Amino acid sequence: MVEPISHFFHSHRLRLQFWDWGSEGKPALLLVHGALDHARNWDWVARDLSRDYHVYALDLRGHGNSAWAPGATYTVVEHVLDLSALADIIQTFPIYIIGHSLGGVISLLYSGVYPDRVKKVVAIEGLGLPHGHRVHRPLTEKLRRWIEEIRNSEQREPKAYPNLQAAVNRMKEANPHLSDEQARHLTLHGTNWNADGSLIWKFDNYARLFPPYGHSLTDMAEIHSHITCPALLFWGTESFAGDPTKDGRASGIRNKRFVRVEKAGHWLHHDQLELFLRETRAFFSEGD
Repeated sequence: MVEPISHFFHSHRLRLQFWDWGSEGKPALLLVHGALDHARNWDWVARDLSRDYHVYALDLRGHGNSAWAPGATYTVVEHVLDLSALADIIQTFPIYIIGHSLGGVISLLYSGVYPDRVKKVVAIEGLGLPHGHRVHRPLTEKLRRWIEEIRNSEQREPKAYPNLQAAVNRMKEANPHLSDEQARHLTLHGTNWNADGSLIWKFDNYARLFPPYGHSLTDMAEIHSHITCPALLFWGTESFAGDPTKDGRASGIRNKRFVRVEKAGHWLHHDQLELFLRETRAFFSEGD
């Protein structure tokens, strides 16, 4: 089994981790995970694609083994900043990017802000939250709710699980499509042990809150309009995220193609791995 090498870099005065899967001299591919997740969720994807790409997987701030942000600054713009810092360290432009959920949002925004630096981008349910979500309500309402959520979080202790199996069970509850092996792997890389033998998730609890800024679909569409590279957009038919082909969230992206994945939820790169790899490989090779 190929194992990646752990590295750290600094962005915004934070010490952040990324995993390097090797393959020197091959095109650079960045993998960006979603909210409350970690970079090792990409292991099955990275092992396959590292045959043809130099794969890097980022632990977002407040996730995995990366530092938690003082003041809990976890808006989308900070994540795009961190991705840009890592891309500048890699310095192999134009790069390929794959992002899932929040990571897909980050990847598409980076592709619009730096269109000359991205060769192709893949987003798995990474088009932002649908129109009916509470992040699109009036700003006064959003700001008040965010303040209240922050104040409540200050009194909240991270949930502990008495043993590894209990944490694995919670992982499978979040995604029933996971096999026992997948759930155990994701849990082992996504938890820390307490002194009493219980486990807690690695992510900062403050990263689960929705800041009042950074979710504007109008702003995202404006940035998306600057993307010049081809974009491949996946969505799972059993996902809670909704159908992006019907609600216009991808309208700003000119050169795009949708892939609708049956029998898959939000984490479709786990649920239908072979299909995801087949479609992604074909997309990356188009035009070469």
